[in-house]
Amino acid sequence: MRHWEDEDLGSFRREVRAFCAEKLPQDIRNKVELGIVLEKEDQVRWQKILHQRGWFLGHWPREQGGQGWDVRRRFAFLDEATAAGAPRLSPFGLSYVGPVLYTFGTKDQCDRYLPGIRNSDTWWCQGYSEPNAGSDLANLKTRAVRDGDSYRVTGQKIWTTTAHWADMMFCLVRTSVEERPQQGITFLLIDMKSPGVSVRPITTMDMVHETNEVFLDDVVVPVENRVGEEGKGWTYAKFLLDNERISMIYVVGRIKLMLRQLRELAGKVDEGQQPISSDPYFWRDYAALEVDAHTLEALVARQLVDAGVDDVQRTIGASILKLRCTEVMLAIAQAQVDLMARLGLPYDTSRLHGDGLSRDDALMMTGLLRGHLSGRAATIYGGTSEIQKNIVAKAIGL
Repeated sequence: MRHWEDEDLGSFRREVRAFCAEKLPQDIRNKVELGIVLEKEDQVRWQKILHQRGWFLGHWPREQGGQGWDVRRRFAFLDEATAAGAPRLSPFGLSYVGPVLYTFGTKDQCDRYLPGIRNSDTWWCQGYSEPNAGSDLANLKTRAVRDGDSYRVTGQKIWTTTAHWADMMFCLVRTSVEERPQQGITFLLIDMKSPGVSVRPITTMDMVHETNEVFLDDVVVPVENRVGEEGKGWTYAKFLLDNERISMIYVVGRIKLMLRQLRELAGKVDEGQQPISSDPYFWRDYAALEVDAHTLEALVARQLVDAGVDDVQRTIGASILKLRCTEVMLAIAQAQVDLMARLGLPYDTSRLHGDGLSRDDALMMTGLLRGHLSGRAATIYGGTSEIQKNIVAKAIGL
């Protein structure tokens, strides 16, 4: 048991570990550990298994169907489940728009949209970034013009993860250009089946289709799909982005899995007719990564202890956490690639869409290389590393 956790939390960790060992389907576990592309059905299946146990909505308030977990219990769950090879829970409904709705939305909006999130029957995507408004999100240009009881929305969103699966999109739009850039932004819920919505796939450098461009051509959105006040969308967006950065705590479990994969890989790659695992210099470098991982876990623990502090300190902590999680994860991925380089970096992308029922060394290495390539985006999404440094520097007066 970790020194910052009590016996109750330690017992909960053991319970999660045992549950994953028994209930996590082996084909899904294999896909995660091998880096095979997860299909929507895989993620929904696992989420419904968790929902039956009452853990899918663990951090939601009890009155919204959750367990009312504090952030420490939420971390313990994510840490154990991710390290066990469970897929990351899709955050768009669960951790992003869901909390926005039960915090800022109307009762009608909660009654209409929260059940679909609870049951994993409605898939959401996030309409934030645009071609010229990523890190500078306040520069967004997608316009929404009021037309009676509706808005007419025209614009483009980009890097929209799993938009090709989505039923709904929560979207930032500009309803006014008269104020400063952060003002005049409104938070809308858009049905992806609406006339005028089109989705174009983006294949990223890992040769996988996960992100998309979304085009909005005079899309009619009922005013009842506006969350909160018109022009106050920036407030709700910041609330959501803080949740997005805090949700990076799942990376600690991911890093434990990656370290385990690195150890396994070192026993499979030879140099001078000896496995790398017999080289003391490998273990020196591995130890440094393990220290980074333990230090990161301690940083997360500190963030959890400070969970009740004021908004400014919480934002600083979320930015530091997002930044450091990204750095450690990428360092381990680079160490994996450095080992595989001795074998010529095999990357057979045709095998990335398997059923997860079979595994071999070549597939494992292909999956690890995919993780290295796709992981580069972690320095960009949720606010670039440079933006996180600026947030921290500004908050402490530098």
